[in-house]
Amino acid sequence: MTNKYMTDFQQHQADFDYCEQIIIQHSKSFYAAFSRLPKEKAMSVYAIYAFCRQADDIIDVEKDPVKLARLKQRLLDFQQGTYPDEPMWRALMVVFKHYPMAIEAFFDMLEGQARDADFHQPETQAELEEYSYYVAGSVGLMLLPILSANWQKIREEAKLLGEAMQLTNILRDVGEDEAAGRIYLPKEQMNRWHVTAEDLKQQRITSRFIELWEYEAERAEKSYQKSLTMMPLIDEDCRAPLLAAAYFYREILQVIRENGYQVFTKRQAVSKARKIRLFHTVQKELKRIQQEKALMNP
Repeated sequence: MTNKYMTDFQQHQADFDYCEQIIIQHSKSFYAAFSRLPKEKAMSVYAIYAFCRQADDIIDVEKDPVKLARLKQRLLDFQQGTYPDEPMWRALMVVFKHYPMAIEAFFDMLEGQARDADFHQPETQAELEEYSYYVAGSVGLMLLPILSANWQKIREEAKLLGEAMQLTNILRDVGEDEAAGRIYLPKEQMNRWHVTAEDLKQQRITSRFIELWEYEAERAEKSYQKSLTMMPLIDEDCRAPLLAAAYFYREILQVIRENGYQVFTKRQAVSKARKIRLFHTVQKELKRIQQEKALMNP
């Protein structure tokens, strides 16, 4: 790590501090995980999160597709080397200078927000999975070059992790989304298990609903499992935070099961005590990965 490398981050410390406050305010669980990264990598994650949060808020809070189009134009300008004199953009400039960032993933994430602005319930499982890539799998690709020097070898796994987390969100927030007029569960799967929009509106936790929910949860869990095969190729100083974030998020599904599939009247979360127990599991898995790599590279 060169002095110049550190100087760029230090010179823009105030800009990164601005981004850090955004992730602290909006996602304490992600902050708890990624704040454990080496300092400049953590700072880079904060800048990317700030960009994603701005795009998300434009649609979810401000409901302003025109403003989203302006953000896309700013990203196009950024790609050409010009950007607004604002904290988030100045921070992103440093990130793009020091990591081999894939700007296409940033555009894909904006496409996901545009799809949210013109939302239609997915007809098929394939449509849901395509949507999950644009809003979350893309974020996995945005972060990957910061977390791995071998990022080009594990793009598919990084996408899968983001998509699994998005599907977890959907399964956790069924009631909240329905109240907002949105159903993310695919029509083909609802029809398969004879679950209706009225069932969701009336908050009916029937055996049919549980079967539908479990179908999607099992798909998410398989994606988590496949995605975590990338861990040996994640930089050693990034493995623990990323693995913890994945384990914590995956555990939401088990918490929902243990609470009778109540996804209508309460947002289920992983308790602090449970996270501590999971962290011990993370440590064991990290040790296993390290031993495996030692055997492969004696």
